[in-house]
Amino acid sequence: MGRIEVLSDQVANQIAAGEVIERPASVVKELVENCIDAGATQIEVEFKSGGKNYLRIEDNGCGMSREDALLSLQRHATSKIRSADDLDHVLTMGFRGEALPSIASVSKFLLQTKEKGSESGTEILIDGGERSHVRDCGMPTGTRITISNLFNTVPARRKFLKTVATEGAHIVQHTRLYALAHPEVAFTLIDDGRIVFKTPACNKLKDRIGEIFGKQASKNLLDLEGKEGDLSISGLIGKPGYSKSSRHEMFMFVNNRPVDSKTLAYALIESYHGHIPKGRYPFAFVFLNIPPAKLDVNVHPAKREIRFRNETQVRGLAVKAILDTLRKSLADQQKRISIDVASVPGEKPTPSKIKNLEPVASVVSVKKKEGTTEEAVESKTIARKRIAVVPAAVATIPGKKLSSKPSKSLPEVSSDKAKLETDRKSGEPEKSKTEFQAVNWRHIGWAHSEYALFETKAGLVVLSVNAAQRRVMYEKLCKQFSDKSPETQKLLLPVSMEFDPISSSILGDNLQFLKDHGFDVEPFGRNFYRVESSPVWLPENDLEDFVRELVGLMRQGKLSSSKLEMADRVIAEHAVLRSVQMESNLPSIALTRLLEDLFACSNPLADIDGCPTFFELSKGEIKKRFHKSKGGNTQSFF
Repeated sequence: MGRIEVLSDQVANQIAAGEVIERPASVVKELVENCIDAGATQIEVEFKSGGKNYLRIEDNGCGMSREDALLSLQRHATSKIRSADDLDHVLTMGFRGEALPSIASVSKFLLQTKEKGSESGTEILIDGGERSHVRDCGMPTGTRITISNLFNTVPARRKFLKTVATEGAHIVQHTRLYALAHPEVAFTLIDDGRIVFKTPACNKLKDRIGEIFGKQASKNLLDLEGKEGDLSISGLIGKPGYSKSSRHEMFMFVNNRPVDSKTLAYALIESYHGHIPKGRYPFAFVFLNIPPAKLDVNVHPAKREIRFRNETQVRGLAVKAILDTLRKSLADQQKRISIDVASVPGEKPTPSKIKNLEPVASVVSVKKKEGTTEEAVESKTIARKRIAVVPAAVATIPGKKLSSKPSKSLPEVSSDKAKLETDRKSGEPEKSKTEFQAVNWRHIGWAHSEYALFETKAGLVVLSVNAAQRRVMYEKLCKQFSDKSPETQKLLLPVSMEFDPISSSILGDNLQFLKDHGFDVEPFGRNFYRVESSPVWLPENDLEDFVRELVGLMRQGKLSSSKLEMADRVIAEHAVLRSVQMESNLPSIALTRLLEDLFACSNPLADIDGCPTFFELSKGEIKKRFHKSKGGNTQSFF
């Protein structure tokens, strides 16, 4: 007896469903694409229980006859292509003919459709891949598909689904993507009877963005335009200084299809280098139009990823268009600032007064040597362009300098300064040299206002005050997180924040986790949260950015409540990098306490990046530099 058998259509469909249908949002994606291909101007999506138990997608498109409706439920039945050559000219959303039969094989599937001019529509019910009935029905022109009990024939797949909130968030995100890709289509999204958003057909992309993300977000966007040969790029990108905490708000579309494109993502991040703070990401909606023959959309089963025939050409066009837009924005701003200066009595916009306002931007080389990767080219380009980055609050004025502020990470330092000021007023002189008995170091001065110099029996020690503060704060926070006893402060005015659906769902699932790390966050409406209290080390004006940064890390899988020890370290590292600022010429009392805290740490020799906190020049090395005896005291400097 042979071992090889031909699979039944039902099993083949269920296997195909495993590739195409990952979760309820995948169903919505496939069916919304069919609605758009049918020429719909109105699309309504409704779901319940995160789409696990109920989904309805309805449109006013061209509809289908009974014959076409029955054919659409057979594998590889499609109206989009006839031969393999047609794949080079595909401009529609769907073309494989796998979606409907795959979905119908793993759910209770009801299809109702009516084409224009027909007296009645057609209703087809399929339960778990088995056809139940085909009959006439009454309905307007268009198509309505209702799905219930998703994955009822493959219950193991249901176990891999996330919470109701998370699955619902993915549905909202997918619907938003297609609403952005097609502003000319009116969209309605309903969750458990509540309207999530209802946006009419819009003439401009900016209007659609305002409907979905809010008017304030749309005001911070610049028009993007570019063309090279038969490629063109358009859309909207954030102004210099306007950024987001994660890369999830860089939206990319190729021939109006939402996609994940590393080529376009790298172009965005590279072009914004120097225009937004390090670790932040652009807020962008980039639309690339390219001949289908130069594009392969058949790379991924769900068509999420694509491949360009000429990656370098696409990347070069994107970088040039984005940089041109940013330069023009900065130049326009410079003109406005010049006009403002000129309007001040007695002031003239001389070159010396506005020379620091010149835009910071450099041309990015997009040529790629043979044998190098895109990532390598990107890293080299960024290295050539490395410049100082300022926070978003002032990044809109290139060249503006930040005023130095004392660190809030070590409150005892500020109290020591206050005590020192009191001693000065009382006439008691400050001691310029201090003996540190614990390590037998004697403070003798400062180098460049940030390195403390100490004389020891073994030679000379140079201490990086900033590195020492970072190590002290890092270990202090790790201990607090481990003990679940972070020092917090109640906010006088709670900070309200809005998140996209997926980030909102992730945040909602991790409220206790955040509370254990000093953030008391409460739900405040759909996709809105309110921060009631925060850690004492975090300045209030940095609170929103830091919370968004944590949510972004959770979304990327870098922060998880299931790996608490690692999560404690990650949050502590980000807290230290954000809150510890450069200190200079610390008072002796504060310096003494810093050393005591440093040598109480488990690893006083290095900061959180592995860089040394201090180093020693031995007597022998000093003498050697002066060409004296090679001998010297080699005893330990402790």
